[in-house]
Amino acid sequence: MTQSTGQSSGGQAGQSGPAGHAGRTIALVCALDTKGEEARLVRDYIAARGHRPLVINTGVVGDPAFAPDVSASDVAQAGGTSLEELRRNADRGEAIAAMAKGAAVVAERLQREGRFDGIVGLGGSAGTAVVSSAMRALPVGVPKVLVSTVASGNVAPYVGTKDIALMYSVVDVAGINRLSRAVLTNAAGAVCGAVEAAAHLAAQPAKEEKPLLAASMFGNTTKLVDTARAQLEEQGYEVLVFHATGSGGQTMEGLIRDGFVQGVLDVTTTEWADQLCGGVFDAGPTRLDAAGERGIPQVIAPGCLDMVNFGGEDTIPAKYRDDKDRKFYVWNPQVTLMRTTPEENAQLGRIIADKANAAKGPVQIFIPLQGVSILDSVTDEGPQQFWWPEADKALFDAIKQHVRKDIPVHELDVNVNDPQFASATAGALLEMVGGGK
Repeated sequence: MTQSTGQSSGGQAGQSGPAGHAGRTIALVCALDTKGEEARLVRDYIAARGHRPLVINTGVVGDPAFAPDVSASDVAQAGGTSLEELRRNADRGEAIAAMAKGAAVVAERLQREGRFDGIVGLGGSAGTAVVSSAMRALPVGVPKVLVSTVASGNVAPYVGTKDIALMYSVVDVAGINRLSRAVLTNAAGAVCGAVEAAAHLAAQPAKEEKPLLAASMFGNTTKLVDTARAQLEEQGYEVLVFHATGSGGQTMEGLIRDGFVQGVLDVTTTEWADQLCGGVFDAGPTRLDAAGERGIPQVIAPGCLDMVNFGGEDTIPAKYRDDKDRKFYVWNPQVTLMRTTPEENAQLGRIIADKANAAKGPVQIFIPLQGVSILDSVTDEGPQQFWWPEADKALFDAIKQHVRKDIPVHELDVNVNDPQFASATAGALLEMVGGGK
């Protein structure tokens, strides 16, 4: 891999950037065999703005339209293969997978070495897969702009849990015309503006930053988390709250893995109910892994494990809809909740215990004996829609039966949203992270 000076990409090293900032380096990821003309436009705008382009070529089929800073051979090698082998096999799927893997390795390495300050890319469906892989390998906060033909559809697989700004190409990325020129110029301007803003922020006088904690929340545990968050903030911590909607849990896990937080108030583990039963807010099988892997303190509670989330009533799978013993609750026209059964709760309790058992750091579990959500409670009006003591008991018993003996399990005779529960969970996390101010 060659050291970039910006010269081979058309940039001028040492130029002064806008607003008094020295020119930054911006990585440009693109297949220069098929998108060279478009990449040249973006590259030249970046250079004209006073920044240094660092061009990474991901094209497999033909020769690049101009000399990159990082060749397609380098990218393929980082992906565990060679450009010659990919060309010889002529397997499109294999090539995309290899270049996506290689682009991620290259981008992560260069950014870690301080070789670029932001990243921009462009492509069709294949190019989007490759470029977004590189962007997902970078920390949150590094400017990322991706012009894509698929940006108007479901972009979750491309964005993942990272702060990628997607710009719809409107027309295919296939030549320069009056529409593509405007879109590509806007994208180049967007990434330049982002790196300039980042430089401005970095130049500000250093502020004493509060230690970060993460918390998981749902509509049915809002009162719990709001109360706990106030207690944690009062002690000098900043609390990042994540909505447990699948992507929210994934994002929280990703930021924990990236080392952003010092402790986790994971009191809304509902995404595991969706993972088990096929709900729409599934965060995947690695939910609850990150804090344990990093060994940071965590408080775990079975918040909202009484419910599985589906869309409108017509989206409920037939196997559940046709079960006359199932309990459902229409939360809003777009969300229908399904009550978990004692059998499902026993499985969920085992999962929670297993996740806690794998933790390398301190962990405590809190159990609210009077229900795990608003719907799983008894109020002055009587039992709410999901109140089912037998189901809760199956959940709680499974946690206690399977958890490691050295992990504290606290049983409080209150609902999960009771102020006493919030105070106890927040207090335990504060104790584990070393108190507050």
